[in-house]
Amino acid sequence: MSEYIDRSPQELVQPIILLVDREEPASEQHGIAAAALASVQAYLNDPENPDWRVWADGHFAKSVRRADAKTFAKVLTAFPDHALATVGEGTAAGLPPMPAGELPKLIAKLQVSGTQLPPGEPLPPQPLTIVLNASLEMSTGKSAAQAAHALFAWVLETKPATVEAWIAAGRPLGVLGLPAKEFRKGARKSAGPVIQDAGRTEIEPGSTTAYVTTSKSR
Repeated sequence: MSEYIDRSPQELVQPIILLVDREEPASEQHGIAAAALASVQAYLNDPENPDWRVWADGHFAKSVRRADAKTFAKVLTAFPDHALATVGEGTAAGLPPMPAGELPKLIAKLQVSGTQLPPGEPLPPQPLTIVLNASLEMSTGKSAAQAAHALFAWVLETKPATVEAWIAAGRPLGVLGLPAKEFRKGARKSAGPVIQDAGRTEIEPGSTTAYVTTSKSR
């Protein structure tokens, strides 16, 4: 079982914009899944972009930011190379990596901390599921970033044929939160790397946060 370590942003960061509707916000699991899928889809849309290799060889940094419907629409227009993902009630846009210290003003002004969606309805079980360490009590934004790390790590390390089969099936994706003991037990047979956080925000350094599991690995 390998591990990716999530450290503080250096040089390049991937912005992920989560739609948080003021009147009817999506359920939390739906938003987390959409953010993770948007992150990966941005890469799958243009894997030859050299910035991806630089980013992946660096600190694998992601920044989940929230936007209301009006601002979200502006982001989609301003960045035509976005990847739009919808999972159930959740919608998010993933962008290619950008210099962390030189984010466009439209992106930089979007809030990062304090992003929280209501529990709402859970997603139905899926053959590919992101498992989160519920004992850490991460915010929706933090959970979404860790989920995106886990899914991206799975895509990069899994056999291409397996990823292609998942894409052909419509990219089904579930999200599941487990208490620490069950999370650690499941991590021993995860389908992808287990994500370890540097603890810059919300949680203690070295905390294991997320991994991907498949119906075959359970």
